[in-house]
Amino acid sequence: MPSESAVDAALRVLRHRDRSTAEIRERLDAAGYAREERDEAIETLVRTGVLDDARFAEVRARSLAERGAGDVRIRHELRRASVPLEVADEALGSLEPEVDRARNVISRRGPGAKTARFLHGKGFSEEIVAGVVASSHEDELG
Repeated sequence: MPSESAVDAALRVLRHRDRSTAEIRERLDAAGYAREERDEAIETLVRTGVLDDARFAEVRARSLAERGAGDVRIRHELRRASVPLEVADEALGSLEPEVDRARNVISRRGPGAKTARFLHGKGFSEEIVAGVVASSHEDELG
């Protein structure tokens, strides 16, 4: 049995950065807390607003988008954190549209195959990459 309360253990983890409810649940399980104590701690943290999946998803999505990630990558990262699908979709909906983020990358890096590969690597969808690269070529030509 761990020496600190489950709430204190969760707060210690949350002190470093926001986490999803599922991540806290996994941490408390790994630390050996009983299911009842774990669930009560999570309920307390959710009720007091310390633990909030919507806030976590929005902050994480915004952070990833600011670092150049596309929606595919952001959705994947939120899924890895066990964020519920509807919460992840809301977080993605709060971002600048993916096509605009891709255009910003192209305006900085220039159009071409190298930029298209870069965008794919950052998790932009094929449809977005193809459309934005094609329109940037048209803008150059015409």
